[in-house]
Amino acid sequence: MRQPPYPAPDFTLPDESGMMHDLKEYAGSWVVLYFYPKDDTPSCTIEACSLRDARDELAELGARVIGVSKDDASAHEKFKAKHTLNFTLLTDKDAAVIGAYGAWGKKQFGMEGILRKTFIIDPKGMVVKVFGRVTSLGHGSQVVDVLKKLQAASAVA
Repeated sequence: MRQPPYPAPDFTLPDESGMMHDLKEYAGSWVVLYFYPKDDTPSCTIEACSLRDARDELAELGARVIGVSKDDASAHEKFKAKHTLNFTLLTDKDAAVIGAYGAWGKKQFGMEGILRKTFIIDPKGMVVKVFGRVTSLGHGSQVVDVLKKLQAASAVA
């Protein structure tokens, strides 16, 4: 795993409504980019709801939340509606962006797939924090705490 800080790999991916999102659109904002295996599975739902519950506080800190999985737009749309998710979900069908961020690899029992990882990207487009082994429960609060520390450190620098 690369050690931050490093330039965030760019991407252009569709959201649940088919609208394209490019990382460059978020320049000047903090971005919480998280990768997860599958919509509406137990751990992925807990993680998404934790980030949903922290989204207002993250927004106050100037951060945008974006989730990425291989699920299609229809699955994302249902997942968002069912759990009133208040952030963008992107579809990476061929896993190119998932791979570029190092969020693809060996999982339990030797199977390969999407690894649960979260990246904090600063307003300059640099990955400044990687959560390599995300614990779903309480992840939103964890991201808020780390983002506050990163912002305090960058204000001093």
